Amino acid sequence: MKIKESVPQKIFHKCNVCFMVLMIVVTLYPFMYVLFASLSNATLLMAHQGPLWFPIAPNLEAYEAVLKNKMIFSGYRNTVIILAVSLMLNILLTSFGAYVLSRREIMIKKPLIIYIVFTMFFSGGLIPFYYVVTSLGMYDTLAAVILPSAINTFNLIILRTGFEGIPVSLEESAKLDGAGDLTILFKIMMPLTLPTIAVVILYYAVATWNAWFHAMIFIRTRSLYPLQLVLREILIGCDTSIMENGADLGEAQAVSETIQYAVIMVATMPVLMIYPFLQKYFVKGVLVGAVKG
Repeated sequence: MKIKESVPQKIFHKCNVCFMVLMIVVTLYPFMYVLFASLSNATLLMAHQGPLWFPIAPNLEAYEAVLKNKMIFSGYRNTVIILAVSLMLNILLTSFGAYVLSRREIMIKKPLIIYIVFTMFFSGGLIPFYYVVTSLGMYDTLAAVILPSAINTFNLIILRTGFEGIPVSLEESAKLDGAGDLTILFKIMMPLTLPTIAVVILYYAVATWNAWFHAMIFIRTRSLYPLQLVLREILIGCDTSIMENGADLGEAQAVSETIQYAVIMVATMPVLMIYPFLQKYFVKGVLVGAVKG
């Protein structure tokens, strides 16, 4: 049976729909603007004023110019390598840490948690961090990008909360059957907290994909640049590179504008394509531990 709504309810629902549509437009338009601008004619785009609702004289010149840059492909390769190795370390080490912190019999559990959370608010600073990385022989290697960010405290707390939501009886039953800590972790804890792990993977993957600061500090060999550092180099230096090819100043500025938008799209699309497959786990994982009882 359809419940009859009162007039105030109908007004509220219509206003709510209008508000949500407005929020969708506000959220989606910046992305659509970048996409339309990357597909537009460079000169006409520079002359355009106001909102951009469709590509102007659509073409793929900007994407062709970006893909001719060999650093784009090497950047993708390095980023994929960093992402694959980082995710394995991230999930493995974070799971180990979360499992230990979720154990009820750990005597120093509270001081240990306080010590770990303290690192979320205070750090040793950039200079000590730089000296630690260089003294370990990781300078100008991909390890300098991978190892220092192997564990994120926020993600560790999320996964620990997920592990604490598993009934103690399951762990006790497994121990009676002779299971050790590794068996309990990999065959009970992790399968039962898959939504939480999916969210943690998403957080780690997005952070690793977008990371550029550590690479800028520690990597000097251009063939080791990750994609985001290549993106930064193109966005900052594309005007000079275009003018060196003989273009006049006005044309150079116009083409560089569309190239910047195209580079942003090339670097962003992989994350946007992967996110929908993990979205179904996102709400479940974020709400883990929110309700106690």
